[in-house]
Amino acid sequence: MRLAVVITGFLAACLTAASAAPEESPSPLLEALDLQVNGFVDTRAGLRTQNDPAEHDDSLGELRLQLDVQRYFDKFTAEVRADFLYDWTGHNSHVDLERGEGWFDLREAHLLFSPQPWMDVKAGRQILTWGTGDLLFINDLFPKDWASFFIGRDEAYLKAPSDAVLVSLFPTWANIDLVYTPRFDPDRFITGERISFWNPATGNISGRDDVLQTDVPNDLFSDHEVAGRLSRNVNGYELAAYGYYGFWKSPAGMDPDTGDATFPALSVYGASARGQAAGGIANIEAGYYDSRDDHSGDDPTVRNSEARILVGYQRELARNLNATVQYYLEHMMDHDDYEHALPEGQHAADEDRHVFTLRLTQLLLGQNLVLSFFTFYSPSDQDAYIRPVATYKVSDDWMVTAGGNFFMGENDDTFFGQFDQNNNLYAGARYSF
Repeated sequence: MRLAVVITGFLAACLTAASAAPEESPSPLLEALDLQVNGFVDTRAGLRTQNDPAEHDDSLGELRLQLDVQRYFDKFTAEVRADFLYDWTGHNSHVDLERGEGWFDLREAHLLFSPQPWMDVKAGRQILTWGTGDLLFINDLFPKDWASFFIGRDEAYLKAPSDAVLVSLFPTWANIDLVYTPRFDPDRFITGERISFWNPATGNISGRDDVLQTDVPNDLFSDHEVAGRLSRNVNGYELAAYGYYGFWKSPAGMDPDTGDATFPALSVYGASARGQAAGGIANIEAGYYDSRDDHSGDDPTVRNSEARILVGYQRELARNLNATVQYYLEHMMDHDDYEHALPEGQHAADEDRHVFTLRLTQLLLGQNLVLSFFTFYSPSDQDAYIRPVATYKVSDDWMVTAGGNFFMGENDDTFFGQFDQNNNLYAGARYSF
């Protein structure tokens, strides 16, 4: 009932304001400052579909204003994109720009310039992405916001910002992207504040009353990250090679003295290819995760090195109906050494984790209604995650959304199984300007 009241009230107020307001020209102040301003007002509310003793019944409840301001100069472009947020579920804590918490979230704040015709530079806070996977990531080692993803915010919020310098070079033989992050930007990982999870330190499900304690590398210019991509189009196929030097993006270790979750050192080397095949588009991506703090694989407090591979295929099944299927593998290196080093009684992870995904997208009503169904299924973990979403474009300015997040699993300590008390339904409305 609360969800319906919030959405209905917001829609009624905004529709009244929109219909009463005449078509206006740009603000004289914006024209004088030569600013381009866009944005949206978005409200979303969600409820858990079952009781989770570790969390509140309201999974989501917020009113969000995003402003995207751009200014074009002779030599560079400046952009700031910021979100102002009111959260009525009790999570309106102090502002933390790294965790994306509080009433203000700075999504982007950067300068873009071209010191040479064959070079672009973007410096500052920015959203970075590369790789070929659909909601599966191997060589994309840029931060993700998993709590936003699991509670029903717009899918764009899965990508968290990086404070970095991106240099793109365009020689005739390839494209080169280099990213330097002077201080480690971890994922906005699950802590228990909004989503309950399996805590290996306690051997139980943890939630808002027992949030994850972490030790995040935080020294400027010492705990840095470096990422690179070399890409080229060859006969219609997009080929790329990747490298990364930094840390595991989400907690992948534990300090035995304090019990805090840690972020061990990590290097990643990978490659990908994408192009047309069999009437659709196929992609393959692979990466070797070198866990530099545990090369031998016999330290139970540090995640082992891994080999990862992803194969995907996308095609149109019928008019306005598209399907994407993927297979993903995580292979743990030195699994025997890992098992021998485990404390007695502790459950061992599988040597291989297999995941299959399916995305179905149907466009209806002149492509104004988008129905999306995305599912993850792991036969090795015996767990699954299902994401149905319906989006309807009411007008050029208005859009409404409804969806859900459903987790299931045989065991509490698998990736999706740990979240099976966090199933939720949500709805929202957005006015863009």
